[in-house]
Amino acid sequence: MKLTPLGAIVLALLNEGDMHPYEMMRLLRKRRDDRMVRVSNGTFYHTVARLERDGLIAEVGVDRDGNRPERTTYTLQPAALPVLTDWVRRGLGNADRAAEFRVALAEAHNLPRAEVIDLLGARHETLREERDQLHQKLEQARTRGVPEQFLIEVDRHVAMLSGELSWSAGLLERLADPGFAWVGDRLAPAPGAAASDADSP
Repeated sequence: MKLTPLGAIVLALLNEGDMHPYEMMRLLRKRRDDRMVRVSNGTFYHTVARLERDGLIAEVGVDRDGNRPERTTYTLQPAALPVLTDWVRRGLGNADRAAEFRVALAEAHNLPRAEVIDLLGARHETLREERDQLHQKLEQARTRGVPEQFLIEVDRHVAMLSGELSWSAGLLERLADPGFAWVGDRLAPAPGAAASDADSP
């Protein structure tokens, strides 16, 4: 089943405990996770309904606070965590979809440290190759005398990739330090998961 970035966030929130949609949206905005995905009441409730339809979450109660409308509380179903962790694996290794990567990075603690290092390391190499190829083409264009005004977008892309690589190298170094706390250390990696995802296109 296809999980959206917002769907992944909803599952991650419910992994903290049973909640109703209003509470989930309040937490999402309080933590500023709406920086990563565009959220409206309509899209949020639609996502919750779809997750329920797909059997990943289920209603566990309805309550009413004074004259306010009834609120339905949801809980995770057994199938939810494997779907979430698989989505995080794919997102961490994906160098093309920035929105999915940002949400996957925010939920990377759901995976074992070693697996996260493998996935981010593979992504780092993919980005480095892309940066080097673009830089080479940029220099070739300049050598041919292409006016700089036509190269500014490529120049920006190279600079952004260089910044991402610098940040990525620093994160990988911190993750390799046993003193860097990681809740996923209590988890065992899925057999072959990091290798298969890192090799996928």
